[in-house]
Amino acid sequence: MLLWAGLPLNAVSVAESNKIPEKESAKTPVDFTQEVQPLLAKHCYSCHGPDVQEGGLRLDQSELAFRKLESEATAVVPNHPDQSELIARITSKDDSLQMPPEGERLKPEQIEVLRNWIQQGAEWKKHWAFQPPERKSPPETNQSQWVKNPIDAFILAGLEAKGLTPAPPADRVALIRRVYFDLTGLPPAPEEVDQFVNDSSPDAYEKLVDRLLASPRYGERWARHWLDLVRYADTNSFERDGDKPNAWRFRDYVIRSFNEDKPYSQFIKEQLAGDELDQVTNDTIIATGYYRLGLWDDEPADPLLSYYNELDDIVSTTSQVFLGLTLNCARCHEHKIDPVPHEDYYRFMAFFHGLNSYGTRGDQLSFNQTDITTPELSAKYAEYDQQKSELKKKMHAIEEAAIKKMPGVDQRRSETRERGKLLKEKLAEYLEPEQSQTYQGLKEELKQLEAERKKLPPRKAALSVRRSRREPRETFVLLRGNPHVRGDKVEPGFPELFGKTQAKIPAPGKNQQTSGRRRVLAEWVADGDNMLTSRVIVNRIWQHHFGRGIVQSPNNFGQLGVPPTHPELLDWLALEFVKGGQRFKAFHKLILMSNTYQMSSRYSEQAAAVDPANDLFWRFNMRRLSAEEVRDSILAVNGRLNLKMYGPGIYPLISQEVLQGQSQPGKGWGDSSEEERSRRSVYIFVKRSLVTPLLFNFDFADTDSSCAVRFVTTQPAQALGMINGQFANRQAELFAERLIEEAGTEYPRFVTRAIRLAYGRTPHAGEVEDGVQLIKRLMEKHSLKEKQALDYFCLTILNRNEFVYLD
Repeated sequence: MLLWAGLPLNAVSVAESNKIPEKESAKTPVDFTQEVQPLLAKHCYSCHGPDVQEGGLRLDQSELAFRKLESEATAVVPNHPDQSELIARITSKDDSLQMPPEGERLKPEQIEVLRNWIQQGAEWKKHWAFQPPERKSPPETNQSQWVKNPIDAFILAGLEAKGLTPAPPADRVALIRRVYFDLTGLPPAPEEVDQFVNDSSPDAYEKLVDRLLASPRYGERWARHWLDLVRYADTNSFERDGDKPNAWRFRDYVIRSFNEDKPYSQFIKEQLAGDELDQVTNDTIIATGYYRLGLWDDEPADPLLSYYNELDDIVSTTSQVFLGLTLNCARCHEHKIDPVPHEDYYRFMAFFHGLNSYGTRGDQLSFNQTDITTPELSAKYAEYDQQKSELKKKMHAIEEAAIKKMPGVDQRRSETRERGKLLKEKLAEYLEPEQSQTYQGLKEELKQLEAERKKLPPRKAALSVRRSRREPRETFVLLRGNPHVRGDKVEPGFPELFGKTQAKIPAPGKNQQTSGRRRVLAEWVADGDNMLTSRVIVNRIWQHHFGRGIVQSPNNFGQLGVPPTHPELLDWLALEFVKGGQRFKAFHKLILMSNTYQMSSRYSEQAAAVDPANDLFWRFNMRRLSAEEVRDSILAVNGRLNLKMYGPGIYPLISQEVLQGQSQPGKGWGDSSEEERSRRSVYIFVKRSLVTPLLFNFDFADTDSSCAVRFVTTQPAQALGMINGQFANRQAELFAERLIEEAGTEYPRFVTRAIRLAYGRTPHAGEVEDGVQLIKRLMEKHSLKEKQALDYFCLTILNRNEFVYLD
């Protein structure tokens, strides 16, 4: 918003000519952090923010917003909107004076917010997220009988303030499908639906929730949400898109962590500093694979810039995922929106400056692979290696004795790469009979030893942080983000918006291998008193249960993020999460047991007129299944889902046409057995340049950076893949085979069982007859054989909206 680029404007005359009736006092106090600051950030900061101050005006700091400007006008005059140049310019009809000069004008209701705020005294508060959470008691409500737990009180109070009422409860079938998919990512079997629907005990739903939280399927479902955030993939991207060896161990670590209900604080520390903790285990080493999941260029044009790009990826991911802050926006200059100086970015980066690059073109393993073989197995390998070394020494002594008898040219040849070839050609003729016999005996011993060694289980390695520096590199502010242009030196520190910036880094102990910097950062992030960490994670959990967060920009809690719709509820949840020991399962249960979660998705014209986006949660939002849920559901209903857990990634079938589209056609995609290909989608090998088509069509996560929210699109490739795709058609055939086995070819029974398996419910009136008629029409009109007709019927069942949408 370019406010004072031209001549001074008489605020009073403009206000009079474009007057919006001024109220002596607004009905309700205007909340600066929720209503005013987002408007200023969106419409004004580009010209009057931290980077640019046209006309001497800066609107991101109160002391500068209230002072006189170069034009002698004052942007904000508390209690006097008609004397405030801000109001004059945003209401002006003169194209040369109106603000903002380009783009969308402020709407009348937005102008009224600013006017009322100034009328009420223009109170300027710190951004809501940059203040510690404040615990407030759940509000009183009129419909107290609807309040099942404090969540309901906060939601209902907001609805009642707008004259709205919550939707009625969801029916039992919709509810069990909802909670099954939310917690496990899989549909309930018809028998499980019947058991729940017919269970009239008051704790039937609670028992269901407890059972699903205890299921190993829970970890597989919720791990995928975390993997989206930390940009998980099994390859490096760029032209060759080479493999990240053992990346799958990190995926399995996340699944185990959720199933074990590991406290979030511990989960944070293990990923950020698993190699620096007091108790270093294989799991904590694997957890540091977090740092190795990003993009890596194996042939950079500028190696130094490439290294700093890797660090930027870590700074960006860490600040957004754990803190909801876009610190990466301060890499080249002061943050345009949030109070994050240029130096803050580099102070934060300094925590990671002991890390080496992922690798080099010539060595792609030394810095990212750690041996995690068990001590017992390592001892056996060491024993074999010792025996091998002793045999090699004895053989070498015999070889050297023979070489001394050879001509000088051969002796010199023995000192080159030709030694092996030389020994093979001439060793025998220079050995004495006794030496030859001894040498052959040693060779046989070595052969037997190596055969025995091969029988041992393979050694284990993990994608991880390895050889992190005890003495980290010095960190400098890089001017305009250019690593070749250094500015002032900085030390590790926290963003100044937290108040305390200095980080105390203890001197490394005598036997300590690393600097310990990352542990200091991890403990600060994981601390229950950190004002952002708990808010960010509870918002993410809410998001995955309700389809969107209380803050709808889950990776950005800054001033240009979307303000929370229920700030008091968000703070209450954050503090409750910390109070409960930062345990996920109890927190899930708290949400799932609320009436807010158990509402139906029933539409209300009255509510939609007041709150069309359902920001107040007057009903439950319908949602489409995620890409993984679509694929896994197909496998579940046809009975072919393989529930084997953990291990290296699997490779679904991909057409040759798709494989040929890579820079190295077909390279890097394995061939799994049909049984392995029927495993859950979380175990699919994630190749950045070759996402499995079905997952890609249904909006699989972008793996190049942290993915906080997946797009939900509706586009032709989805329908084409589900109708014509090889996977969908093959699975429909298997679905028909299951139905024939369970229900026979008596068409009404076949159709009924198909509907029950796919949708959980009993068929509607006339639905079975419609299905039977379709099967008969396919055979009679289109001359299909019975099995083909049944296959196509099953394909239609998998292609209904009801299969991929939850009510």
